[in-house]
Amino acid sequence: MTTPREIMKEVAPGLAELTVDVLFGDVWERPGLSKRDRSLITVATLIALYRTGQLPGHIGRALDNGVTKEEIGEVITHMAFYAGWPTAAQASKIAKDVFDAR
Repeated sequence: MTTPREIMKEVAPGLAELTVDVLFGDVWERPGLSKRDRSLITVATLIALYRTGQLPGHIGRALDNGVTKEEIGEVITHMAFYAGWPTAAQASKIAKDVFDAR
């Protein structure tokens, strides 16, 4: 199976390189926020912007970074009031799929 990272590398190699070197190599490693906090922010942002394609991977990353399933549920609930009910409903389905896959 081709991963999103492999697809990006094939289609937009410069973007793939920036993703690895800058986004995950620099931004995610900055000392000002923990990876756990960055995951909470990223999940909330992806929900608010309805970026459902990126959400499963970042929910998984959030779990890996110590965010609990309950906390992800609270983020989704909180975002319903700021980003809309349909957005939160879709995020709930995506989160369940990620949780079930683990």
